Amino acid sequence: MIKNVFLDLDDTILDFHAAEKVALSDTFREMGIEPTEKLLGRYGEINRSCWQKLERRELTRSEVLHERFRILYGEIGSPADAERTQAIYEYRLSLEHPFMEGGRELLDALYGKYRLYLASNGTASVQDRRIRDTGIGPYFDGIFISQRVGYDKPSREFFDACFSSEPNILPEESIIVGDSLTSDVKGGRDYGMITCYFNPRGKENCTDIVPDYEIRALSELPELLRHI
Repeated sequence: MIKNVFLDLDDTILDFHAAEKVALSDTFREMGIEPTEKLLGRYGEINRSCWQKLERRELTRSEVLHERFRILYGEIGSPADAERTQAIYEYRLSLEHPFMEGGRELLDALYGKYRLYLASNGTASVQDRRIRDTGIGPYFDGIFISQRVGYDKPSREFFDACFSSEPNILPEESIIVGDSLTSDVKGGRDYGMITCYFNPRGKENCTDIVPDYEIRALSELPELLRHI
């Protein structure tokens, strides 16, 4: 029986892709760079690669945040400063917080029926403001942001920190729901939690990471939880 639901934030509850595009475009313009679709697409590729290296512990968080812009600027031959870009982008991203379809409704449906926890690999200052501005903080019994925890998903240490701060919850009575196979599903599976992959775009799973469940819409989750 599921008693505890761990939810990822970006591209699970909040639409990170939409927020990122607005924040990035405004940031590049401020840096004197035209945010073409090609440029934004290439940034996305570099960014994903850097975060995957973080998950494998090949880069630190600070290195990820700045290296993605250094690599991009190196490729396009721009003298723009990566550190300043990161600072501007971080601020602008904190202002953007559209919900995923059904995100708010999901919280309303689960609140009071399960203990809810937020588990995010995002930057603390960005996530703090987005959580505050959307008003979703009160839904959660605990909020775990990796920068503040000191470890990132999918590391065991991240989940150790979550469960040690809440001594009455057990992994086998908990499910983690998120859009990342390599972060949310792998981390939860390795820790003995039930896992649910949120895959709204129907992306093919090209990894060896197999979730216990998969949903395409957040509206599917309440019914799923009632039958686990």
